[in-house]
Amino acid sequence: MKKATAKKRAPRNRTMELSNTERQFYHNNILTLTRPVHEREIENRIIAQNLLEALDYLPTSFVDLLFIDPPYNLNKSFNGTVFKERPLAEYTTWFESWFPKLLRVLKPTASVYICGDWRTSLAIPSVAAKYLIVRNRITWEREKGRGARANWKNSHEDIWFCTVSDAYYFNAEAVKLKRRVVAPYTDAQGNPKDWAATPDGNYRLTAPSNLWTDLTIPFWSMSENTDHPTQKPEKLAAKIILASSQPNDLVLDPFLGSGTTAAAAKKLGRRYVGIEREISYCCLAEKRLAAAEFDQSIQGYTDGVFWERNTLQKQKATSSGNKSPRALPLFDVPIKQN
Repeated sequence: MKKATAKKRAPRNRTMELSNTERQFYHNNILTLTRPVHEREIENRIIAQNLLEALDYLPTSFVDLLFIDPPYNLNKSFNGTVFKERPLAEYTTWFESWFPKLLRVLKPTASVYICGDWRTSLAIPSVAAKYLIVRNRITWEREKGRGARANWKNSHEDIWFCTVSDAYYFNAEAVKLKRRVVAPYTDAQGNPKDWAATPDGNYRLTAPSNLWTDLTIPFWSMSENTDHPTQKPEKLAAKIILASSQPNDLVLDPFLGSGTTAAAAKKLGRRYVGIEREISYCCLAEKRLAAAEFDQSIQGYTDGVFWERNTLQKQKATSSGNKSPRALPLFDVPIKQN
């Protein structure tokens, strides 16, 4: 296990870190599979293993929601493990080398979400359509990123929504977005039409669409932020979990990274299994899960509603008032031992 490298951060920086002591402490709760296991043995646990090594040991038909965020077809280093860009045909072959094998863990009613950028989205749907019903492509705005002198700035990513069958769960009511009303229409009697007046302004609940512009990439002032290079927002995971799973359903993330999907699942009352090959990220995920024992908040999701960014004082107060897990004494953070 690699040693922690201390970074000098600004006093208000809330990025979650791991000390060497914490790495050893959280490492004790991580699994490595060496034999076939039952669902009960791995639920609410993190598996530190290469996906292809762990696949044969996973149970069959135990997953309600599969969230896949594989390495994109880019040159990227994940804590020293380098994924190199390759021709599209080779990336497609790599994707299909493990994707069909993973699907045996799904229940007949399961849903699958697959993340990609514009390059990998050329490969994902063609492979997914061989094995699943591809139902939609979600495009979400990723406001971070550098501009280019001779090209358009890349500021979006895709998520492909698939199901195993036509018998799947989807709860649109759970993921409506509350938007500020700019032009408040009224009926003939002067009553609000499809919106509500509040002391903080005029708002309406809108149906969830496949275009998401309300997400914020984790950054230094957010308690969910880590040093993982491709971390997804908890709000993104929460939308998917609430729309396509029910309380106590099991969510599997086979490329867990720093633990966003597992943390969001725990906060929302779902069971989870995460697979991640990098021990350091597994330990970081364990720390986030421990923090979720005392802080179930998800930035941008308040009182059962997803908010547009920076539209409600209560939301901003709730988000900025979260305690930072890394500021807590190590053993004050509860660890669930199974």
